[in-house]
Amino acid sequence: MSSFTPTRKNRRALIWDKAATGSFYALGAAVLLFIFWLLYTILSKGLPGINLQFLTKLPEEIDVGGGIGPVLFNSFYILILSLIISIPIGLGAGIYMAEYAPKNKFTEGLRICVETLSSVPSIVFGMLGLAIFAEYFDIGLTILGGAVSLAFLNLPTLARVTEEAVRAVPIELRNASYALGTTKFQTIRTVILPVSLHAIVTGICLVAGRAFGESAVIILTAGLSTSGEMWDFNLFSPGETLAVHLWYVHSEAIVEDAKQIADKSAAVLVFVVLFLNLLFRVPLWFNNRKLKK
Repeated sequence: MSSFTPTRKNRRALIWDKAATGSFYALGAAVLLFIFWLLYTILSKGLPGINLQFLTKLPEEIDVGGGIGPVLFNSFYILILSLIISIPIGLGAGIYMAEYAPKNKFTEGLRICVETLSSVPSIVFGMLGLAIFAEYFDIGLTILGGAVSLAFLNLPTLARVTEEAVRAVPIELRNASYALGTTKFQTIRTVILPVSLHAIVTGICLVAGRAFGESAVIILTAGLSTSGEMWDFNLFSPGETLAVHLWYVHSEAIVEDAKQIADKSAAVLVFVVLFLNLLFRVPLWFNNRKLKK
């Protein structure tokens, strides 16, 4: 049996393959190192000074030692409200576009509009929320306005991610489900959604992290202040969030420890975003275990 002798063309292809493999490994390592360096830089400055008092105390305008209690609560409160509004509508719109919408020019135009809205700057949604809630309904800058405006911001991305995730499900799985006598809705609920759950949850993680760290929309719709209470569930109270508070401390605060408050607030913001990503991964672990059985 004669041994294989690579030709000149094959040797060139092997060299390019090894070079490309090494380049991609180096690029991946560089990206990871940059991410770890960025996280270390932010967290190392703020985490050592964080304590329970800082997380629960009211912010101070003049005296040192202020906390982030109300703004941290508002951040979670507005985030949860916006996700309650945007997730059902976004998932429903994505499923409709992928499974039910007819293939015509109107559908293609609608898809282009959704893609365009996904790339619109957040301040545009803030101005829309300001016009609706502060001017048309005349309710001022409120938690409700901030939550609904963030939902508007999240909807196009959620709809587009859901549509692509549903379309990526292999046609063989759909046909196998239909062969068992299931209806279209049963196929979507029992086959398509479990298979596409990973991509959908990834999209939810992206919009949740973006919403938690959003400032432009909140400044225009929820304001730069809080009610002064730690646990204020009133939807018509002003709703300054942690990201807005961080911007305010960096730009306009006059307290002596503004730099320390900003470092600690940034560390809390990054830590919470990481925690949200981990929290949304829990359903994926259960779903993967269920699919393997």
